Amino acid sequence: MRYGFVIDNRKCIGCHACTTACKSENEVPLGVFRTWVKYTEKGEFPNVRRNFNVMRCNHCEDAPCVTVCPTKALFKRPDGIVDFDSSRCIGCKSCMQACPYDAIYIDPFEHTAAKCNYCAHRVDLDLLPACVVVCPEKAIIAGDMDDPFSDISHLLATENVVTRKPEQGTKPKLFYIDSDDSSLVPEVQTRNTRYLWSEVRDDGRPAEAVTASVTRDAPAPTNLVYDVHHPKPWGWKVSTYLWTKSIGSGAVLLAALLLLFGWAHNHATFDIAAPIVGLFFIGLTTLLLVVDLKRPERFWFLIFLPNPTSWLVWGGYILLAFSGAIFIWLLAALLGLGTVQDVLMGVGIPLALAAAGYTAFLFAQAEGRDFWQSRLLLPHLIAQAVVAGAAALMLVGISAGATEHELRVLTGVLAGGLIAFAIILAVELGMPHSQNLHVSKTVGLLTRGPYRGMLLLAVIFVGIVVPLALGLLTWQSSYVIFPASFGAGAALAGLWAYELIWVSAGQDIPLS
Repeated sequence: MRYGFVIDNRKCIGCHACTTACKSENEVPLGVFRTWVKYTEKGEFPNVRRNFNVMRCNHCEDAPCVTVCPTKALFKRPDGIVDFDSSRCIGCKSCMQACPYDAIYIDPFEHTAAKCNYCAHRVDLDLLPACVVVCPEKAIIAGDMDDPFSDISHLLATENVVTRKPEQGTKPKLFYIDSDDSSLVPEVQTRNTRYLWSEVRDDGRPAEAVTASVTRDAPAPTNLVYDVHHPKPWGWKVSTYLWTKSIGSGAVLLAALLLLFGWAHNHATFDIAAPIVGLFFIGLTTLLLVVDLKRPERFWFLIFLPNPTSWLVWGGYILLAFSGAIFIWLLAALLGLGTVQDVLMGVGIPLALAAAGYTAFLFAQAEGRDFWQSRLLLPHLIAQAVVAGAAALMLVGISAGATEHELRVLTGVLAGGLIAFAIILAVELGMPHSQNLHVSKTVGLLTRGPYRGMLLLAVIFVGIVVPLALGLLTWQSSYVIFPASFGAGAALAGLWAYELIWVSAGQDIPLS
């Protein structure tokens, strides 16, 4: 048994009856939607056609939201319906990033994720979903796709149907008959600052109602007239979490390597301050993660009700193990237990790499954000950890009495990390992305759009050029404290700016 939907666009009149019925049946709050009707127009006057597309959860066969959900709040039933249990949801919003169809929202009252669940409570009573019952044209067909005698099976067998974003590999079970392909691909649509009934706010959602106007400055193949977009799930807290995690993991990684290879000897900096920096910033990372949850009081669900397929769960375990290892390292250093410290440093190196890099696998599970799917993300995160760790150790080393030789060594490590960071950044933004419009448009936002100024000034100039120039001065000057401290501070500032625009730009391209 596999339940699915067919939307027959030959019959849909765009009346929004399905939207209102869904809201009434499931008590969906204002401002969020489980189902809605998207309007697009194609052609030029007088030869213009308006297309209506009912948008909702696709109840994917291989649902990425189920894979990424850390507490199994989202799950697939035996009948193929992707349902949710709000009592298990911690509000991490990772499911919203994983869904390529913008079908999941955060309930403003429950502060948990919600979406179309095929009216599962009605299906269990052998009733049709509310949207199917209310549709005046019978444009929405629901049923068991495995039943050869069902209406939906007949349509799938006899009609030419399409799905949204089949390239994502989610195997969606929401099919469209006679739908214009361009109306289902948001990247090729022209978006105005005014919708059919409203202005568009900065976050892409309709604002207060205004006089209808669908004029456009220039003809476009497909013009968006009305749509719904849910706000960006992740903001500055996630950006800062990436930054603090880089500092904590990078400081411990570099201190362990420099001590084990005999390139550093200052006890206060590398034996004591480094694990303290690691503990502080990993603790701050954990705090940011918890505070960003919509239900922070349930954060312990992530550890005790885990979904082993979610990298959010594995990330939590890695941070716990990493924190425990560096805490014991710190105790061993304070008690003078050199052998124990050496063992913990050896353990700390792979854990530090794991703490720095696990986010690459987490963001890879964000199937809705193709920009985050880069294969260069893992080495980029390691390079960021090297930059952040070297900069942090330079700043604490200046206060803790590190020698000029050790500061110069850290300056060299910082320069190497910055060069690697810059090369990977240049490759990511400079390589052609013509085969993926979503990535191409996101890169355009960074290189030619609203993030260009911050990328050039804060990231490249302040975060890369200035530290490299001051690093060169550090190596040539007999007085290293001033250039080393300012170079380290500039590198950290530039890295934070990069995390901010990287997370933000990755969510700017609409998914519906």
